Amino acid sequence: MRQSLSRILRLGIKELYSLRADSVMLVLIVYTFTIAIYTVATGANMEVRNASVAVVDEDRSRLSERLRDGLIAPFFKEPALIDATDVDAAMDRGKYVFVLEIPPGFEQDTIKGLEPTVQIDIDATAMSQAGNGAAYIQSIVQQEVAAALPQTETSSPINLVVSARFNPNLLSMWFSAVMQVINNVTMLSVILTGAALIRERERGTIEHLLVMPVSPGEIMFAKIWSNGTVIVVAAILSLVVVVGQVLKVPVAGSLGLFILAAVLYQFSVTSLGILIATASTSMAQFGLIAIPVLIAMNMLSGSTTPMESMPDWLRYVMQLSPSTQFVALSQAILYRGAGFPLVWHLMAALVLIGVAFFTIALFRFRRTLMSAA
Repeated sequence: MRQSLSRILRLGIKELYSLRADSVMLVLIVYTFTIAIYTVATGANMEVRNASVAVVDEDRSRLSERLRDGLIAPFFKEPALIDATDVDAAMDRGKYVFVLEIPPGFEQDTIKGLEPTVQIDIDATAMSQAGNGAAYIQSIVQQEVAAALPQTETSSPINLVVSARFNPNLLSMWFSAVMQVINNVTMLSVILTGAALIRERERGTIEHLLVMPVSPGEIMFAKIWSNGTVIVVAAILSLVVVVGQVLKVPVAGSLGLFILAAVLYQFSVTSLGILIATASTSMAQFGLIAIPVLIAMNMLSGSTTPMESMPDWLRYVMQLSPSTQFVALSQAILYRGAGFPLVWHLMAALVLIGVAFFTIALFRFRRTLMSAA
């Protein structure tokens, strides 16, 4: 047992030296966990920021002025007053994303309890901003009417107060930054281990392994621990430095528990990378197989599309993916501060999935070595 562990350690060190000599892969790792995280987090904002808005005020009352004043920065630019006849031409030119039309007699009808309506014209070419902005304006109108006319029949008898436990300002950057780290862990874990095995075959060093007193399982364990260690270290540094220090995104839970979850995830996802590599004969073929697998794992893991929005059959199928379990683990630990008693079943699922992938990959890897011999 001690000799086997010693061989696994030495083979893993050999993998680290091989990775150090691969400058392209090193640049990819650094870029993926630094610049890529920052650009995605800051460049893909889902909330409304500095949206251009205009108001057609046909009422000219104190209430309509309150509605105009409620459209404030940083959500909206200073609202412009335009005539109703200019709305179509302005929106056709893309001058305004939102136009709020207040009808005549709006304040009087509101006081009388007639429940008048306002119209919001939206340029929906930017779908996420259009949907969120419409909800913002609707909320602003309701709040301003309730605040200005608290004694009218239109006032709601219930005061609803929404409190967000994590990310109280609902900034998309807080969510996308952490999830981008998770997605990049998946991508690089598969690429690194798969590329390591393909590199052995293309350089002819796979024959060297055949004459060494090592077993296929020891070779796989060496590739898993060496490449997995690099990814875990890079992910932790990215989470602490890029996400925590540069982007100022707080981490609610235990970093140590997240590291444990990341280590378990590495066992399963690196085994998947080796499995894909055993079905490939070249780096190009490996890329063609790995790309759709990675896209499916990232898009359907819950980091991009909520699991609740998927069809039932697809949600059940994705429970067999290690990325789904790891995303649920990461969200529970990093967002909600969950402890081990709340996430142990997800870790157990990761271990079971990892054992299954490792067993299948080991079987195919043995066949690959036998064919090479």
